[in-house]
Amino acid sequence: MSKLVLASQSPRRQELLGSLGVDFTVIPAEVDENLIQEDSPEALAEALAYAKARWVADRTAEAVVVAADTIVLLDSGEVLGKPRGRKEAVEMLSRLSGQGHRVVTGVAIINSQTGQTKVFHETTRVFFRTLSRQEIERYVATGEPLDKAGAYGIQGKGALLVEKIEGCYFNVVGFPLARLGQALKEFGLSLL
Repeated sequence: MSKLVLASQSPRRQELLGSLGVDFTVIPAEVDENLIQEDSPEALAEALAYAKARWVADRTAEAVVVAADTIVLLDSGEVLGKPRGRKEAVEMLSRLSGQGHRVVTGVAIINSQTGQTKVFHETTRVFFRTLSRQEIERYVATGEPLDKAGAYGIQGKGALLVEKIEGCYFNVVGFPLARLGQALKEFGLSLL
């Protein structure tokens, strides 16, 4: 059986995979995400995940490599990346306040030995409650939103901002776990 490698430094993705009781190794990919362009956010999430998985697969023998990339989208189609500071985090959260948005996670799996590849994405709709300026500033002051796309983490204090979701909760955290588990079975790795 091939070993499982996670091509991500994300503590959230590591926690999600670890919560399944899976043995895996972490090898962060060195990919310049700014060089990858696609026509749709879904295609971009998939292309970014594939680039990360490919980079690690090309440097790892006999492994099944998993990578992911998450994008937060306003209804206008505008992508909200990671904020570059507190001011930008406040601006992003102000725009999300009282609104729905989409969270798209692209996932890529590559068997470095056989070349078998699977790439897919999952979309979850997230709805924020209406937030006061004071609530936004207090949340930003925690530092939690500064390393997350869309400036919030649903698995932390950011849960207090979310009114409801439609779709996979774990997708918003960083991996659509049910789909990932099904996809890994195609690679001979059963998580159950």
